[in-house]
Amino acid sequence: MERLPTHPGERPHESDASPGPARTAPPTPPPPATAAVDARGIVTEWSEGARQLLGYPPSEVVGQPAARLLADDAGTAGAAALRDAAGRERWSGTVALRHRDGRRLRRELLAHRRTADGPVTEWLVVSAVTGTPERQTPGGQTPAGTPEGEAAGGGTPRSEAAGSGTSGSGRLGEWAFRQAPCVMAVFDADLRLVRANAGMEQVLSLTEDQMRGLRLPEIVPHPVSDETEAKMRRVLEGGGPQQLRAGAGPAGTGANDGWSTSLVPLEDPAGHVRAVCLAAHQRLQEHLARQRMLLLSEASARIGTTADSGRTAQELADIAVPGLADFAAVDLLDAPRHGGAPSPAAPARPLAATRTAVRSVLDDGPTASAAGTAGTKTLYPALSPVARCLAQGHGALYDAADPDLLRWARQDPGAARLLGSTTHSVMVVPMRAHGATLGVALFGRHRHAEPFEADDLWLAEELTAKAAVSIHTSRRDSREHTSTMTLQRSLLPQTLPDQGALDIATRYLPAGTRAGVGGDWFDVIPLSGARVALVVGDVVGHGIRASATMGRLRTAVRTLADVDLPPDELLTHLDDLVLHLSADESGTDDTAESAGGIGTTCLYAVYDPVSRRCALARAGHPPPAAVTPDGAVRFLDVPAGPPLGLGGLPFETFETELPEGSLLALYTDGLLAARDHDIDEALDKMFAALARPAKTLDTVCDRVLTAMLTHRPDDDIALLVARTRALHSDRVAAWDLASDPAVVARARKHATEQLTAWGLDDAAFITELTVSELVTNAIRYGRPPIQLRLIHEDSTLTCEVFDSSSTAPHMRRARTFDEGGRGLLLVGQLARRWGTRHALTGKTVWAEQSLSPG
Repeated sequence: MERLPTHPGERPHESDASPGPARTAPPTPPPPATAAVDARGIVTEWSEGARQLLGYPPSEVVGQPAARLLADDAGTAGAAALRDAAGRERWSGTVALRHRDGRRLRRELLAHRRTADGPVTEWLVVSAVTGTPERQTPGGQTPAGTPEGEAAGGGTPRSEAAGSGTSGSGRLGEWAFRQAPCVMAVFDADLRLVRANAGMEQVLSLTEDQMRGLRLPEIVPHPVSDETEAKMRRVLEGGGPQQLRAGAGPAGTGANDGWSTSLVPLEDPAGHVRAVCLAAHQRLQEHLARQRMLLLSEASARIGTTADSGRTAQELADIAVPGLADFAAVDLLDAPRHGGAPSPAAPARPLAATRTAVRSVLDDGPTASAAGTAGTKTLYPALSPVARCLAQGHGALYDAADPDLLRWARQDPGAARLLGSTTHSVMVVPMRAHGATLGVALFGRHRHAEPFEADDLWLAEELTAKAAVSIHTSRRDSREHTSTMTLQRSLLPQTLPDQGALDIATRYLPAGTRAGVGGDWFDVIPLSGARVALVVGDVVGHGIRASATMGRLRTAVRTLADVDLPPDELLTHLDDLVLHLSADESGTDDTAESAGGIGTTCLYAVYDPVSRRCALARAGHPPPAAVTPDGAVRFLDVPAGPPLGLGGLPFETFETELPEGSLLALYTDGLLAARDHDIDEALDKMFAALARPAKTLDTVCDRVLTAMLTHRPDDDIALLVARTRALHSDRVAAWDLASDPAVVARARKHATEQLTAWGLDDAAFITELTVSELVTNAIRYGRPPIQLRLIHEDSTLTCEVFDSSSTAPHMRRARTFDEGGRGLLLVGQLARRWGTRHALTGKTVWAEQSLSPG
């Protein structure tokens, strides 16, 4: 058995295998020369080995430019080294150094980039052994006859170290060591590398000559290397073989947990441990499968975190780099393609897309700038790999020599820049979801040595599918949100009606959550006799269904209000409507959205400016707030009826008198559902905002919302604020009439005199006809008592006739020879509108006419 060399340059001898005369021990090799150089080129560390190599003590080197140690032109050599090392984690090369006594040394240097705790980056420079000065000619050149091994710094030539002079079996053993299908290396008693096979050279991207004489942490600075060296020392101390679940990784990656590393002692015939053999086997498939599953699991949490399509595309690129690829680009089609099964043929026209996300492992690498930036336009030729994959609906793998890839690079300069000269493997994956093609994802490798394989394509398709589903959902939700908002706003009042009973201001804020807008609404409905109805409601749920239900209910409320129903009766009819809607939709599949408005809350109020009384009823809705002119705020004690759609429970009307100038605040519960304060605090803030004097009601609305909200609301908010007005006695005139046909002339006279007092002589003719017809009908078909009332608003004159009968008049078209039946038809033609209002006892028939500006 050959004795393993204990230091570089020492050759084994067969005589060492048997006892013999004592020999002189070889000299102990000097320690490796190490130094640290910061980003400015200043030496920050200087080892004892470096002192022995170049003769400089640390006091003369540390803090000085490293370029002073170069024998060649410092500027040229330094610039070349910087260009070579740019963007890399490790650099190696032969450099001419200047000894302290002026001699010139050519050394093989190995440098590792390392980053301290702060932002400062520096290089750790290592030289394995001390060298010999070059023999120089007068011109300063190395003689042509200098041996290669000596010119490189001394030591045994590689052919000699390889055992070329050994026996045939020795050569076979050497071949087996060099060509073993695993990583193998031998470290001497000082834990310096003395042998490395081709597998070790390939994995670390270093030659055996570059590593010889260095410790493993100097070859690959990484905690795993320190752990491996500690276990190698344990082997040397008799601890037996050791195992690790990781090994030294390729250049720039430090360590790789896809390896299984064994450390075994190498013993001489006497049983003394002379060296340590490192053997590492790559558990590639097992490691890659685990990494893919971990990446897929991580993607489930990281892709699709927001409703932003651009953010989702960037999340896909971020998760793919560097776990799967060295660069990734995501392009979304300007016009997504919808359809069934993909076509096997490529499209006839180029495809336009927008680059939405880009990610590369190299900030300044070939793909970082060539891939473009988010927002740039991309046009894919019709026969490009991207267009073909989009047409076929599945991904594809390409290598750098693929004819389709080369043709695409020739056709498209952008593709040529993206692929670059170093990209050796590419994946093209369409982004499809629910039958729609949304875009394409491109993945490439230029740093990973392994090309993409079928399992990588499967993983890329899974990641892309997750992003595509999220983008499709967000776009669908965005379209639905836009449609819902359009429907919601079209169903809300576009303008407030003209009326003189109330000053009104309103606000509507849609929900800020992904659930979308709900069914909150408000309405202002002019009624007969100068009265005004105020409505605020809240439909359960969100989305188009809730908005459509809101539209139904708002229409129903306006229809019932036009009949002049009291608030409690109106809510009762509305409750029946919700029950019918629920029954009609009970057979739909989406049970969560088919409630037909069950659970809807509503508040209905009617204000009469003549009596200054307000009648209210509510169905599960928050009570309104009232503010008197002196600033006192209180809730109106309106009985809390059940939400609409439950049925069987009555609603009650609450009446109160409001002084002129009082405020009424009607709102939905989204105003009180704040995240950062409780309900009591919310009420205090609302009361304080309402109590503060303000010149306009818009200011009051803004104050309430500002005080109550610190963020976009989680639920819709509808707010209606009204200030009461009053019609005083000078604008209202009433007369009690006897049930006698002769009183009709007297009624016309009362009306004419009152119009003269109001300065409305131009309206006398129509008013006389209206009064005559309504009073005649009350006397003929009604019951006493009978009362005539005129109400003068700014632009409206209302004529009302009350009698105790509940029989309502009906307009009909009189026949040619009928003596009567034309009175109400005439009233309907002359008045702006007319109708009947029922009370607990009796009815009121009314007619409104518009007054000219004069």
